[in-house]
Amino acid sequence: MLAWHKHLAVGGALLVVIVMLDQLLPPPIPSSMARASTLVLARDGTPLRVFVSTDGVWRYPVTPADVSPLYVDALLGYEDRWFFQHPGVNPVALVRAVVQALQHGEVISGGSTLTMQVARLIEPIPRHAGGKLKQMLRALQIERRLTKAEILTLYLERAPFGGTVEGVEAASWAYLGKPSKQLSRSEAAMLAVLPQAPSRLRPDRHPQAARKARDKVLDRMRRQGQWPEDALIEAVQEPVVSRRLVPPMLAALFAQRLRHEQPDARVLRSTIDVALQRLFESRLTAEVTRLPARSSAAVLLIDNRTRDVLVYVGSARFADEDRLGHVDMIRAIRSPGSTLKPFLYGLAFDAGLVHSASLMVDAPQTFGGYRPSNFGDFFHGPVTVADALRRSLNVPAVELLQQVTPARFTARLRHAGLRLVLPRAAVPNLSIILGGTGTRLDQIAGAYAALANGGVGGPVRMLIDEQVQDREVLSPGAAWIVRDILETNPLPDQLSSGMINDVRLAWKTGTSYGYRDAWAFGVTPTYTLGVWTGRPDGTPMPGHYGAVTALPMLVNLLRALPRSAADRAPSTPPASVSSRDICWPTGVPEVGDRESLCHVKQTAWLLDGNLPPTHVPPPGDNLPLVRSVAIDTVTGHRVPPNCAAESTRLAQVARWPLPAMAWLSIEARRKSSLPPVKPGCSEWVETLRSLHIDGIVPGTVLRRAPGSERVPRVQLSARGADGRVYWLVNDKLAGLSEGEGRFELSLPQAGMSSILAFDDRGRFDRLSLRVVE
Repeated sequence: MLAWHKHLAVGGALLVVIVMLDQLLPPPIPSSMARASTLVLARDGTPLRVFVSTDGVWRYPVTPADVSPLYVDALLGYEDRWFFQHPGVNPVALVRAVVQALQHGEVISGGSTLTMQVARLIEPIPRHAGGKLKQMLRALQIERRLTKAEILTLYLERAPFGGTVEGVEAASWAYLGKPSKQLSRSEAAMLAVLPQAPSRLRPDRHPQAARKARDKVLDRMRRQGQWPEDALIEAVQEPVVSRRLVPPMLAALFAQRLRHEQPDARVLRSTIDVALQRLFESRLTAEVTRLPARSSAAVLLIDNRTRDVLVYVGSARFADEDRLGHVDMIRAIRSPGSTLKPFLYGLAFDAGLVHSASLMVDAPQTFGGYRPSNFGDFFHGPVTVADALRRSLNVPAVELLQQVTPARFTARLRHAGLRLVLPRAAVPNLSIILGGTGTRLDQIAGAYAALANGGVGGPVRMLIDEQVQDREVLSPGAAWIVRDILETNPLPDQLSSGMINDVRLAWKTGTSYGYRDAWAFGVTPTYTLGVWTGRPDGTPMPGHYGAVTALPMLVNLLRALPRSAADRAPSTPPASVSSRDICWPTGVPEVGDRESLCHVKQTAWLLDGNLPPTHVPPPGDNLPLVRSVAIDTVTGHRVPPNCAAESTRLAQVARWPLPAMAWLSIEARRKSSLPPVKPGCSEWVETLRSLHIDGIVPGTVLRRAPGSERVPRVQLSARGADGRVYWLVNDKLAGLSEGEGRFELSLPQAGMSSILAFDDRGRFDRLSLRVVE
């Protein structure tokens, strides 16, 4: 009895020692996510890019539920059939391993359980008898602390598969290019045996050895009766196919951005469409070869309804150091050029300042010392709001921004998620509409999506579980009008084809000052696509601008997109938009006796039925657009109030804005002018003195000496001018002079030329001459 108590005491003491040692020397169990790689996935689960773990390996977080049941069957069937029954060590397997070793003189089976293998995976353990004992003790400790599912998860994440690949998910993508959820029986068997000897069985280097090992697993599954016989026959016949072990590298800069923004996340499921991403990266790589040295390109494709980012190419060639391919130009702050103009016009529609056919004048003007000019310095005279937007004319845009105010425009864009970056201490000014600010491609694209989404846009969405806030960029009616204007802007002839013309496409280009940035944005009913080209270091690319560089890229990429019925369906205006015919220059409909006021008919889109003035006169122009005058019924002369006539009638004369007069035909000027005053009557209204070009007479023919390289020049002056004088040759700005001062004008070498002198008050003179060889 005493001996029994003694043995019990010794056993109790030993148990206490074991428990104390277990507590003092616990196994170094990591959390399942510790030291894991960061994995960025496409929306379908395809890896885009993996960032190696802190210990330099590819290790994807995975659980048994993420893996094909076929793999779990093969793994347990080959490695540890009794995994769910034993306490970490399988005595039967150990005895069998010892007997086999004694019989054959070498190790035939190791007798290790999956738990024992996990013990070696999480802690270096020597491969000798003492190490084996420690491995078994650790397995018992692990089983006491973790569930079977947690132990299996550690194995699935950390089993070695060759090189720097760890875990079945990383191995499945690395060798087979697919998730472990989609493994076939043959592939599951191959990956189940690979960790036994990763360097000898790698399918990319030793396909025959890998096949032999795979067949060994399949034979065991047959003998155990776990898989159907016919399925095993097919699995044995399946070849061992592996791809080169290369980490995924799609949407590299996009993945880098997500990792930077969410450094603690281990799996980031993005909104990227992997097929479109591959296609766009390939096409952009080819497109950029046509650009100058050191230049790059960036492309962003989003879904209009959700603003999901479907394609994100931050640079055309990620690994190209000469092109600074590591710089993400979608996030870069760059001058937007004219790409913000659609939002200005939409805001002006919402404010009731203009409608689509409002009269604007594209002529040289100065706005408080700021003198904008058009691309190429050409001017076009009277234009509709719609044409001003389609042609991206600068003077009308600046004039409209002056009415909206830069502060209000900037605040509205900021509310929509489009932030304009200004120099320190600077305040919004008129130059922002021509690119005198900075912003980002993704923010502009998020705003453009509103044109096809009832005016609702905002920040783009990059992660499947991300919540982004919808913002009202424009009213539904204003968004529709702007989009209709841009849709009816024909593409250049060389870009037009049935492949793109069967889709409703609203497009806009832009170029920053000095040819540093070329932009193109395209909106279809389904997608918004933004393209930027330029040099990441900000140096100019002379001759490369939106319409000739970025727009062809945009069209070529759009041709590759799938088309839906919605992309081809006609556009129906919302209830807030109506159509109405109006007349220039008054801006009112043609009605009854006002027919004489209708010089030019236009069709306008109206918002909420509002009919704003056709033209807002510039400051200081207080003359009415329509003047009522008394006309002598006999002579047709104008009769001032201080002069008598036997019979008069009241007539109305519509006045064109003074800056527009220089572009009108002679007949249009006549209709807009007051009749001459009746002889003998004095005009009490102050008249504007006229401007006259001196130094040459209309119809002059200048001859250039044969073989001479000299450009013909003439000395001119603008008699009667007041203030600054703009000199235009064939509607292109040639230079400036002051008052009646002399101006030397260079002429084209041959052909007819039209010369226009135009002062700040709108007075002008125009004449033509010819240069012959």
